[in-house]
Amino acid sequence: MDKKPEYTLSELMIVVSSREIRNGEVVFAGVGNPLLSALLAQRTHGPDIRIATESGAVGPVPKRLILGIGDGACSENAFCVEPLWRLFSDQQRGFVDIGMVGGAQVDRYGNLNSTAVFGGGSYDTPASRLPGSGGANDIASSAGRTVISIPLQRRRFPEQVDYITSPGYLTGGNAREAAGLSRGGPAAVVTDKCVFRFHPSSRELMLSSLHPGVTLDEVQAEIPWNLLISDRLETTPPPKPEETAIIRTLDPEGIFTGDGLKRLTFARYIEMLERSLREAGRTVEGEKHGISNL
Repeated sequence: MDKKPEYTLSELMIVVSSREIRNGEVVFAGVGNPLLSALLAQRTHGPDIRIATESGAVGPVPKRLILGIGDGACSENAFCVEPLWRLFSDQQRGFVDIGMVGGAQVDRYGNLNSTAVFGGGSYDTPASRLPGSGGANDIASSAGRTVISIPLQRRRFPEQVDYITSPGYLTGGNAREAAGLSRGGPAAVVTDKCVFRFHPSSRELMLSSLHPGVTLDEVQAEIPWNLLISDRLETTPPPKPEETAIIRTLDPEGIFTGDGLKRLTFARYIEMLERSLREAGRTVEGEKHGISNL
């Protein structure tokens, strides 16, 4: 039997994103890898992290993988469930510290596109029509800061996105503030090869950290402009064994971290839920938040 790799690129991105969340923060995370990042952070360095989901739940501590915003696990052990409009208005009032978002394209100033890829066409006749904003625009506009997760591919990193679904720093400098967005903005772009941050004055994408084994040339080859590079360029610390173990416990079939959705049957789904309940649900009675250090 083939031995499982020490970590996959998807797991690396989840781990790196999770480290951006600080203990005690409220994090707005979408279903999939963003939520896995938040759950991982909650089970490692941030037991006091509060997760908010697009179901309107605040503070869930689920014992198994959340498969969608209509999943009952979204509100498991939550301290409140409120209408989505109320959650978004609370976010506008400053109660969300960090949002985890993704998209099809991200540009030089951290603007995200999840609406349409024109590919030589236009908004009305795009090469690819995408799902749209969902709650991403609200998160990018109002959260205290955002962390963007996206694979590093040239087609995903145009100098200017085809359509701004979720604002980053718009055209750079103080353009975000001038547009009326007085707080927030992207703090990091986590890819499968590196981590980008943003120049403090120009607000331009800046290479901050290379993942293990990745070269500067490999990164620059995927960026169609002359990339800024931090004076303190670092190597990303790799995932720890306990971090990958938690991810694989939460998503044992690789629904979000691999191709598990293609292989999923009803029987495997039930087995997955039962196994997750046994392993991720191990708790000590009365332990704070019911979290087990796996």
